Amino acid sequence: MRPRPTRPRLLQAMTDAMRLPDLRRRILITLGILVAFRFVAHVPLPGVNVEALRQLFESNALLGMLDMFSGGAMRNFSVAAMGVYPYITASIIMTLMQPMIPQLQALSQEGEAGRNKINRITHWLTVPMAGLSGWGQLVLLQREGVLTSTSLLATSAMIAAMIAGTIFLVWLGEIITEYGIGNGISIIIFAGIVAGYPQMIGSGFLAKEQMGGLIAYALIGLATVVAIVIFTEAHRRIPVQYARTTFRGGRMYRQSGATHIPLRVNAAGMIPLIFAMSVVMFPGVIASYFMNAQGSDPNLANHIYNLFNPSAPMPEALFYWGLYFVLVIGFAFFYTVVIFQQQDLSGTLQRQGGFIPGVRPGKNTGDFLNSVVNRITWAGALFLALVAIVPFLAREVTSVQVIQLSSMGLLIVVGVVLDTMKQMEAQLVMRRYEGFIK
Repeated sequence: MRPRPTRPRLLQAMTDAMRLPDLRRRILITLGILVAFRFVAHVPLPGVNVEALRQLFESNALLGMLDMFSGGAMRNFSVAAMGVYPYITASIIMTLMQPMIPQLQALSQEGEAGRNKINRITHWLTVPMAGLSGWGQLVLLQREGVLTSTSLLATSAMIAAMIAGTIFLVWLGEIITEYGIGNGISIIIFAGIVAGYPQMIGSGFLAKEQMGGLIAYALIGLATVVAIVIFTEAHRRIPVQYARTTFRGGRMYRQSGATHIPLRVNAAGMIPLIFAMSVVMFPGVIASYFMNAQGSDPNLANHIYNLFNPSAPMPEALFYWGLYFVLVIGFAFFYTVVIFQQQDLSGTLQRQGGFIPGVRPGKNTGDFLNSVVNRITWAGALFLALVAIVPFLAREVTSVQVIQLSSMGLLIVVGVVLDTMKQMEAQLVMRRYEGFIK
């Protein structure tokens, strides 16, 4: 009797998942919502000159990079042009405001009910954030002559439609979280980024770039993905022991146990990249409103725009990417410290009767954990900073100009894939099926 051929673990796990009715339903719901998202991304807003919009995106590298994150929705100027990024911005603002506002800090400590209230406030904050972002996009398009109607009624209608598109995508993401697989908001962002990759890769081959440059570009991208996986999963384990005293039948029993605290090397994720990119992009966007047209004498705004343009030639590019590198490191430390202080691990350990071997509970434990976090954050911050300037390095090394390698996009894609795989494995393990990871 011949032995049954074995298939790769990933394919076997996917086959097992599709055999389970409830898990198969979750996967199909997720795929169906992503299809609906792609349809919405191609519903254009009225009053837009399509030809002028196409020429604007061809001449503005900054808009082209932002369009990649929306999966082409910004290039089409659809109702989903802003994606779910106003919601992400609102979430970041709420996270940073919690340690500063006592009422929000108290809500964060009320368990599920407090988190639901904070989530509701985040949803309300998304509306004005989406309105401001939509208005900014319309001002830019109006300045470039893309809008065919600039009346107050038409502008208000377009802003309202863009706000509705963002809220609709957030709703789709929450449906995925509740009834599908993975974190819905992250998967919506993931789908928007991945949707732009085929067109971007195809443009690289159609532009007849040197094949050697394209191969080198692909190798740099692959090496970046491998590094992201390693640093995303890397963590420092801090051993913890528990000693508890219980009374049973009038007798005292001492119980003990051991576990560990996993401190992530890259605890900040992609948030430092978002902060740093917002800071380095802002002066260029403002300068673009006041600079002279191409072909005329440049003014101060033209020079500022060139300094803060990611596609600028040398030596202006060194200023932009060098500032980006430094800001990523600074924001990585800032965000990690804020999140770590909110967790209050030393206080939690003391309340639960846990302690780190060789370290006294209380303040000494807090100082020890802070020192460990500071050391490992250097590795995470330098990693994020290097990943942030990978597009510049890839462009200079390979001379490939038509393909835009986005470090933030790669971080999001790899992170979402790893998180979804883990959730899928957890679903399979619950049903006694073999998962992805040993």
